[in-house]
Amino acid sequence: MDNGSQHSQANGSEALTSGQEFDTQSPTHEGNRQLEDAASGELIAHPQDVDFEHDGDLVIEEVGPEDFDEDTLLKAYHTMLTSRRLDEKMMTLLKQGKGFFHIGCSGHEAAQVATGLLSQPGEGAGHDWFCMYYRDLSMALTLGLTPREALLAHMAKADDPNSGGRQMPEHFGLRHLNVMTTSSSVGAQYMPALGFAKAIQRWGGDNYVYCSSGDGATSQGDFHESLNWAARIQAPVLYFVQDNKYAISVPITEQTAGGTPYKLAGGYEGLQRIRVDGTDFFKAYAASKAALDHIRAGRGPVCLVADVVRLLPHSSSDNHTKYRTPEELERDRQVDPIARMELSLIEAGILNEQQVDALKKDVHEQVDEAAAWAAEQPDPAPETATKHVFFEGDLDLDYEASEPSGEPLVLVDAVNHALREEMAADERVIVYGEDVAGGKGGVFTATKGLTDEFGADRCYNSPLAEASIVGSAVGLAASGFRPVVEIQFADYIWPAMQQIRNQVAPFRYRSNNAWSCPLVIRVPCGGYIHGGLCHSQNIESIFAHSPGLVVALPSNAADAKGLLKTAIRSEDPVLFLEHKALYRMAAARTPAPDDQYYLPFGKARTEREGTDLSIITYGMMVHKARNVAKELAKEGVSIEIIDLRTIVPLDSEAIIESVKKTNRALVLYEDHEFIGFGAEISAQIADLAFEHLDAPVRRLAGAFSHIPFADPLEKAVLPQDDDVRQAVEEILSY
Repeated sequence: MDNGSQHSQANGSEALTSGQEFDTQSPTHEGNRQLEDAASGELIAHPQDVDFEHDGDLVIEEVGPEDFDEDTLLKAYHTMLTSRRLDEKMMTLLKQGKGFFHIGCSGHEAAQVATGLLSQPGEGAGHDWFCMYYRDLSMALTLGLTPREALLAHMAKADDPNSGGRQMPEHFGLRHLNVMTTSSSVGAQYMPALGFAKAIQRWGGDNYVYCSSGDGATSQGDFHESLNWAARIQAPVLYFVQDNKYAISVPITEQTAGGTPYKLAGGYEGLQRIRVDGTDFFKAYAASKAALDHIRAGRGPVCLVADVVRLLPHSSSDNHTKYRTPEELERDRQVDPIARMELSLIEAGILNEQQVDALKKDVHEQVDEAAAWAAEQPDPAPETATKHVFFEGDLDLDYEASEPSGEPLVLVDAVNHALREEMAADERVIVYGEDVAGGKGGVFTATKGLTDEFGADRCYNSPLAEASIVGSAVGLAASGFRPVVEIQFADYIWPAMQQIRNQVAPFRYRSNNAWSCPLVIRVPCGGYIHGGLCHSQNIESIFAHSPGLVVALPSNAADAKGLLKTAIRSEDPVLFLEHKALYRMAAARTPAPDDQYYLPFGKARTEREGTDLSIITYGMMVHKARNVAKELAKEGVSIEIIDLRTIVPLDSEAIIESVKKTNRALVLYEDHEFIGFGAEISAQIADLAFEHLDAPVRRLAGAFSHIPFADPLEKAVLPQDDDVRQAVEEILSY
């Protein structure tokens, strides 16, 4: 094993923390290249402990300066210097109060630039796709990010191309380069990367998906879920793990079984592995080339672990001297990738020391000029702070163009018809989830027949992994497809919560409208089916609290079809809730709408007109309200029922107009009364219609309890007809 040679060092960490710039020294590095972690007594591998490790049939052909043209090497070196100088400048700007936060790339430059040189950035199909993490500055620069743009992001300026100042710096999102908008959530990029890979497979190209992370992120379940699915379908993904041995302050000895993510990737048949010294540009290039040749040839995914060093603390909010010894920091500086690259170019006769100094001066001046320019650019306007939470255009749909007039249809069949019609109209519509394919067609038969009609590549089963289902749909949606995924029960949506809340919902907003994520998540929900604790949950209030996510909950077949067809055509992500007890309930049957029937979101339906009291409700509770209204009508009581149909957007106008007419309101919902969505409705009525009320606003909802299995217990915690009648009578008698 090559232990490396003596080399000069660009003084990384000290320069970045003290404000010194490109201070070059020439120490040597000899002896044991392992660090003993004082807390654990275990050994932490150093980058130079590994030249290459790999398995399978990968062939790595080592390269040196002689294998490149000089322009390529100078470009690579210049990019590395620019990245390092940007780190230095941004830290200085922080001290001057001109920036707010920084995550450094120092120590990772060589591996990123090597991989970037082998990539094909651009917009849309025919180019590679990039799902980055927040330490990928050198990669972004290699793909085409400019120093000016990097500094616009650091200063959170209006023209920041990543997010317009909405997201933290170093969270890249460059639509014109196919760099997906980056979430701060560790590991959130793994599953969208798989979705982009699925898109490439559908297009039939030889492109690949770059999915990068640090070593700490490989402890996330999404890492393993993504590797499992990618290995099974031979997805063209490069899982590029930049192992700097720390997850913030936690050393890899306390984080990772076997001490390296390379070993974690060993259990997935169909996935190739490479481990390389990522501080050496030439070794990193050889490893990346072998990986990408393998992937582009259609031979499946590769997990490339690059052992690198972190020459800065985790972020500008961290102080790594609290958990790293001076000896350890110095040992990392001895393998500074810029110093190693510099020495290689000098030894190859491509540069001399004077030229090195000139290049550093040139980069210094370029970055200073870029910083001065960026500082003069406008800040984001305060009035734009709430723009682009949702799509702000027109879907150009002809809503309610016909009256449902076909044969009577139950709700679950209405869902099936909507899916079938939209799949026939648009080949970009893809349906998948647990058990949805083939003859079964889902546990409720909502997707029955779709695989036979449209093929196994458009309606197929996913692994039993909810984060995978939603996360992969992100990549498909962002690359131009229209995924409609099913979570089998609302009770099991929680593993996908990070993807929905931190990836899906803010996708458009954090990219300043550059990216969108038009997907539909179908979710059977609700009780009254003796489902017990884990087949009866209502989830609308939790997800309605996620800006950027549309939430629908229809109460009958026609509404289900019309809303689902609109959801599939929407430019926003939609959580489409389907109450299980309504799937085949006779009261939820309607005449079948035609194939051009679309309903608008945010428009409530008056289920029943009345003058004495308004019941504001949705979903299953519409039918409870109707039962009571019919009975009380025999006694001369006139009840108005407003069926909201969508939770987000909410038709507040319809609610207030109804209450102004009847002067009394009952807010009826199935979820827990405590902090349920009805509390929001009640608050809006109190705010906007208080002077019209002749009685206090009343809520009737489920108990603050889990949903039990036994029939008498379930009835005790969920609203029943008698409960609704009693509440109505109490309001009327006030």
